[in-house]
Amino acid sequence: MWTVEDHRRTDASHPAKWLEPDERATWLALAGVLEMLPGALDGQLQRDAGLTFFEYMVLAMLSEQPDRTLRMSRLAAVTNGSLSRLSHVATRLEKQGYLRRLASEQDRRATDAVLTDKGWEKVVATAPGHVEWVRSLVIDPLTPAQQGQLRSIGERIVSAIDPHGNRLPVGSPAG
Repeated sequence: MWTVEDHRRTDASHPAKWLEPDERATWLALAGVLEMLPGALDGQLQRDAGLTFFEYMVLAMLSEQPDRTLRMSRLAAVTNGSLSRLSHVATRLEKQGYLRRLASEQDRRATDAVLTDKGWEKVVATAPGHVEWVRSLVIDPLTPAQQGQLRSIGERIVSAIDPHGNRLPVGSPAG
């Protein structure tokens, strides 16, 4: 069996700070969440609403805006997706009548995504089941202290991934 120690001995030209056993266990726990949670969220939303998690997040982020409108670039940032991915999803959501894209009134070079009344109704119908599922998978298994720790940990990891804050939440000062 190949071990980390074997790799340390055979690759001295590329020294790495290998994970200690506790660090490795932490990483593997997070990797399990990263692999399993998206499928669990997608599965519930597909089954109950015919939406992917990303599609739901697009609709939900728009629903939280006073005018149900966000610039496409900002919507991509707050949903943690690329502009290209968002464009493809927006096309599907437009075909279903859930959103429409318009030239921005502030900058005609930009495009705004607008949640339609039908899209609003979809979010209102979908949100209770989704929130219940999120609660059962992520919130309820944790104590309030652990929830705070998870939030803090998530914010620190996101900050390391995105040090310039391009993925700030909608309600943040830069939103």
